[in-house]
Formats: sequence, C-alpha cells, structure tokens
Amino acid sequence: MAAPVKQTEAPEQRPSASRFGSLARKYGAPLIPPVFAVILAMIAGAIVILITWPNKTVDPFTNVINAYTTLFTGSYGSLSNISNTLVRVSPLIFASISVAIAFRAGLFNIGAAGQMAVGAMTADIIGLTFTSWPSWVLIPVMLLASILAGAIWGGIAGFLKAWRGAHEVVTTIMLNWIAFYGTDYLINSAPFTAPFGVTQTIALPPNGTLPPIAGVFNQIFGTQLDTFTYTVDISIFFALIALVIYWFIISRTTFGYELRVIGQNPRAAQYAGIPTKRNIFLVMAIAGAFAGLAGSTKLMGQPGYNLTATAFSVDPTGFDAIAVALLGQTTAIGILLASLLVGGLRSGSTAMQAIAHVDPNLVLIMEALVLFFIAAQFLPVLRRALPAWLRPRFVPTLAPATIDRTVVVLPENGNGDAQNVAEIPDLEEEE
Repeated sequence: MAAPVKQTEAPEQRPSASRFGSLARKYGAPLIPPVFAVILAMIAGAIVILITWPNKTVDPFTNVINAYTTLFTGSYGSLSNISNTLVRVSPLIFASISVAIAFRAGLFNIGAAGQMAVGAMTADIIGLTFTSWPSWVLIPVMLLASILAGAIWGGIAGFLKAWRGAHEVVTTIMLNWIAFYGTDYLINSAPFTAPFGVTQTIALPPNGTLPPIAGVFNQIFGTQLDTFTYTVDISIFFALIALVIYWFIISRTTFGYELRVIGQNPRAAQYAGIPTKRNIFLVMAIAGAFAGLAGSTKLMGQPGYNLTATAFSVDPTGFDAIAVALLGQTTAIGILLASLLVGGLRSGSTAMQAIAHVDPNLVLIMEALVLFFIAAQFLPVLRRALPAWLRPRFVPTLAPATIDRTVVVLPENGNGDAQNVAEIPDLEEEE
C-alpha cells in the first residue's frame, strides 16, 4: 500500500504551540531527573529532622519549614549571604567543569581535589618567590602556572588510562593522596612556611591576590562597600567565562564531538578513526587544568591568602564537584544551577544550625541523597510503575530533514506514539 505523501511545513508555517512543545521537550526533559532528585532529597531530609528533633511537643512540620527557611535565607536572604555563597560557588564551578568534561568522554575524574592542591601550591610558590613583580604580570603567571600544574597532574591519569589501561578511578584517587601529602610537606618546609611553627604558608603579597568585587566597585563608582562583609572576589567572573569555554568546547568543536562519541561508544569511535588514546589524555589534562584553576583562585581570592597543612584532604570542593556535575547533567547551565544549589546548602548550613538548631550535617545527608537518587534513576522506574493513562509522554516528534520538501508520513502505530516521518527524494524531478 502506498504511503501518503505530504509537503512539510516551512518553519514559519509551524504553529507556535508546536515550536514551544519542541523547545519544552528539548530543554525541559533534562531538568526533570535532577529536580526530582532534589525534591526526594528534601523529603528525606525532612524525615530525618522529624525523627531526630529532640522537642516532640513543638509542631514537627513547623520545625521542618523553619529549618529549610533558614537554610535558604542563610544562603540567599541578603547581599552579604549571597556574597558568602558565591565565595563557595566560584571554585565549585571550576572543579565541576573538571569532573563534567571527563564524564563526557566516559571517564570518572575523582582527582579534582588533588589537582586543586597542586594548582594552588604551584600558584603559591610563584607568588611567594616573585614578590617584586607587578600584579598585572604576577597574577596571570600564577593562574597560568596553576592551570599547567593541574593539567600535568590530570594528564598523568589520562596517560595511564590511554596507554597502560589503568582505571582512572584508582589512579586519580592515589594521585589525590600524593598531592595532599606532597603539598603538606611543602607547606611545612622553608622558605614557604610561616614563622613560629605555624603549619601554614606565608601570606601572599597584595600584588598576588585577586581583588574583591566590592573593592573594584568602590574604585569605579566611588562607593563605600565593606570588603569584609562582601567578600566575593572577581574569580566568580572567571568561573562564568570558564562555563562558556566549556560549552564551546563540548558543543562547537570537533574535539568536543569526538569526546561525546568516545563517551557513548569507545569501540565505535575507534572504528570511525577517532584518536581515542590522544583524546583521553587531552581530556584528563583539560580536566586537571580546570581543577588547578579552582585551587589557585580559591587561594588568591579569599582573605588569609595562604595554604594550611592538611586543609586539602578535608576540603569538600573536589568531591562536591562530582555531585554538581551529575546534578547538572554535565551541561554548562546545569553546572551553574547545581553549583548555586550546593554552594547555597554549604553556606546556609551555618545559619540553619544557629537559628533553627538543626545539625549542619543534614546538608551532607541531602547532598549524598541527591547523588544517590540521580545514580539510582528512580524516575524511569516510577514512570513504568504508573498506569498507562497516568504516564507522562516524553516521546519526541521526529523532525525530518527534507529533500525538495517531500516526506513520507507513516500512520500511528496504535500505541499513541508520535508519527514517524521518513524522508524520500523527489525522483520524478531528478529524472
């Protein structure tokens, strides 16, 4: 039986509702799993509060609402709270990009924490060695040196993975501890260690630090913003630029396309002639470069401007980045939103403890639950468990690339799926 032939609609002829639906499916569907995971984590956190709350005479639901309210206001309730949250968000974005770009190639970079350590230590050594350099020379050199150090540290794991077959999870974890203990040794050694037996380095000179945004704002507009209250520095702008660079690499370059192919099917990538070994090495080096930049900006941007022994091994940024990358679905906008969420949870936990009297470890429980729910993929399971008439339909409509604006439209398959559109050439005109 001959299939009916119809002319496709020009883009301007398509109804606006159809365009809106396609955009909603394209950009809305990826948001559903992380939002669902966050909601489940908040519900689980509320259950923990209800079980562990000592005063049973008070309305338990009021306690839950009070805890979450103070958590939000402690993160974004005022300009000073927003500033404190952005202080945590800035290095988290860099580290999350490090994890996400490795995910794109099917690799699991657990080494962001160690790459941050070597990047910060390298920047600190240069800043303490060349103290006479002007800031317009010293700061770029420190940042570039941290990028190079992180790239080398990440490239080691990439080399071992590509040419020796060593699993990147094992090698990056081991490299983390080498970085932790190596930087601790340098921090406690002359000439970088502070006097009087303090287990920290000498503070960076002023020409080796990143200025706070409030200070730059005061210089430009002549205001009097308190730099001790608004502590966020200009590295937040570097982080936003890094997100754009990450998006461009993944979405607009041949290298990014090759990474996506390797991540989806390494054997198919090899069959297609993609240099998988070289790309594995490069992507781990790039991942290390972003993480190294996270370490240097964290050192150079915040008061103190020094490194403390054993601080890297307890710094949660490198491991929070794993949750952020997964929660953000390894997309640039997703990483930004997830970083604001996780950074807000970390920043608001202090206020939640002080005002609502809820243990700040609840934030750690929620982060772990978010990661668990994303990894467990509960949403497809729940969708299959629902009756057919309650299941949300996310079947995309195939948009054909037509030749001579002629397509074949196949009838529906009876299950309510969208129509399949198959393309055929206009043979009569070719003849």
